[in-house]
Amino acid sequence: MDLTLRVQECESAESTDSEDTARTHSHSFPPLQSSPRTRSRFLFPVSASSTPSSTPLPSRSTSPLPQFYPTSCPSESDSDQPTSPLLLSRTFAWRTHARQRSWWSISGHRRRKRGWRLTRVTRRWLRRLVRYPFFPSQPITIVLTLILFSIFAISLTLLLIYVLNPDKEPLPWRAYCSNPSLAPPFNHPLQPTSPHLYPDFTDGSPYPPFPHAELDRLPPAGVFVGVFSVDSAFDRRNLVRTTWASHPRSREGAGPGDEGVGTSRTVVRFVLGQPSREWERRVKLEMEMYNDIIILPISENMNNGKSHTYFSWAAINAWVPPAYTSADVPPPSFSYSNFTSTPPPLAPHDPFLAWHDINSGKSKPWVRPDFVVKVDDDSFVMLAELEARLRLELHSNPRLPDNARQHGRRASVPDTSSSMPGPAAAAGLFSTNHRALSDSTPHNQDPLIYWGYLVTNRLHMFMAGELYALSWSLVDWVSKDPTVKLLARGAEDKQTAAWMRIHPRASEVRWTSERCWIYDHPRAGTVYAHGFLFPSEVTRVKKAMAAELESAAAQALLGAVATPTSVLGSGTPSAWGRSSVATFHARYTPPLPDLTTKHGAEALVEGSDMSLLREGNPMTPEYAWSHREGRKSRYEGNRLGGTVVVHYIKKNMWYLETALALLEGEEQSEAEQYESNRRIQAGGERTVLPHSYQRRPQVDLHGRGH
Repeated sequence: MDLTLRVQECESAESTDSEDTARTHSHSFPPLQSSPRTRSRFLFPVSASSTPSSTPLPSRSTSPLPQFYPTSCPSESDSDQPTSPLLLSRTFAWRTHARQRSWWSISGHRRRKRGWRLTRVTRRWLRRLVRYPFFPSQPITIVLTLILFSIFAISLTLLLIYVLNPDKEPLPWRAYCSNPSLAPPFNHPLQPTSPHLYPDFTDGSPYPPFPHAELDRLPPAGVFVGVFSVDSAFDRRNLVRTTWASHPRSREGAGPGDEGVGTSRTVVRFVLGQPSREWERRVKLEMEMYNDIIILPISENMNNGKSHTYFSWAAINAWVPPAYTSADVPPPSFSYSNFTSTPPPLAPHDPFLAWHDINSGKSKPWVRPDFVVKVDDDSFVMLAELEARLRLELHSNPRLPDNARQHGRRASVPDTSSSMPGPAAAAGLFSTNHRALSDSTPHNQDPLIYWGYLVTNRLHMFMAGELYALSWSLVDWVSKDPTVKLLARGAEDKQTAAWMRIHPRASEVRWTSERCWIYDHPRAGTVYAHGFLFPSEVTRVKKAMAAELESAAAQALLGAVATPTSVLGSGTPSAWGRSSVATFHARYTPPLPDLTTKHGAEALVEGSDMSLLREGNPMTPEYAWSHREGRKSRYEGNRLGGTVVVHYIKKNMWYLETALALLEGEEQSEAEQYESNRRIQAGGERTVLPHSYQRRPQVDLHGRGH
């Protein structure tokens, strides 16, 4: 009944609309005449209330079939639809199909509905939170709430940093320099899965002497040093150029040098990513001026693939000068020994022998480096010390006896200077190597050396990123291995260690550690920081450590058969990390206020008289300065054997302090010159100095004089 009434209402509405339309157009068009014969009497019966003359042609036929009745009155737009029954059925079918939602529209609708529901719930809870009585609504309460929230966030961050930081206590650097077997990881047996560390001190062996007696008889190693920098660090690059990259005491060593022969194959270049538009022109001008900048095809970054891109670049473009002088021992032959290239444009700080060769008009071609070194620009490097240690590693015997390989020990360079003449002793370094490799392919003869400062804690084991070196074979493999490319992002020094672990010959990679002569700047306040270190102070540290171990053994009533590990157990005394200059997590303060520039630099030297000055001490800065050690005494008469790298130099002032302490200074101090003159006047006999020129007493690990 309701359906019938609705149909009638719709028909009346249609007829009214039709009459209005016909009345509107009656002045221009004749009325349409419809014939009942044109309609189907079955589907479209003639309505009794309409006549051919008074009723226009309806826009939609009135079918008596219920399924064809519209659910609502047709709109004006529907009046333009065709009146054919067949077209009507198709149109209805199309409309019916359109009403059916596709699966993707249904899922999208559900997602929108779910998202709208989540939004409503969020708004509801936010409204409740804002209306909560304790919610801050006044300006003063809002400010106090933000302050409290900031304090909580900072406290939580510091707590997480402390919990996740593996270095919470000062490191026993005194043990590193005297007896590394007392300090981790050598104070306990290494895990079977750990890399092969060289040298291995798990058997309690002392630190090998350096420099080796036959070092200068070996041909120098080719070292390519890449200093990681950024486009805006022009001042730091200039500091590097004018200090350790070119200074004679960095390239030749202390005292009478070797005339630059050792570092004649060592070049220094700066490695940058793509410079920003602001610095692009200035970097180009700098490149034209100095010829020492490498622009990598990568945006500037630290841990986003720059190191891998650098080693990939070095595998193609890194070249170093050849050996310009002959050595008592011929250079070894490796798979890359015959690769040559024309000399590139030289930088002002390149080796003197390379400049001399270029100016001669008959320059020799350059060759592949034996080592590619990555250095941070906040590191101060002594090039002669670095090259000497890498040279010994290059010329040591990589083929291990069975018993040595089981313990992971390196076949170190033997000290045969007392039993063999010089050239014969040096030649003996290679005899075993050549016999062992006579049947091997040239590629297998290449050394696999991973050199740097070994960081070991409960989380990681890797060479610290301030400086580490890879032998050429490792560099070439890193640039080509597809798996390494997938591990290019992340903390770059830890990723490099991960590369070494997946090497096809990982068991032969020599993880060579140097932890005594690589440390942080005294002002850094880190666990790796202490004063500038020289061989004379290390000798005093060794004596103090030996006395400490004897005292511990006597107290434990273990006698002479006690080993250091059994006496001390698994822990390391805090006194082994004591420094006369730096204190862990404490900002450096000078021993006395208002020290002069030279006195302030001397106060940063570990164990110096100036570093021991305190308020109320009768010793004055002038007295400490006149009684300082000269360079000859500090290096104990040797050319090498001191600091290799000083890291964490965050300010240019710190950089100049490091250069002043390590590169400058007289060979003899005033007190040493006075004593030398007195000896000459006394005919070579030793004379006792006056009280004002007597050396200070020795200081043990705890600062006690004796």
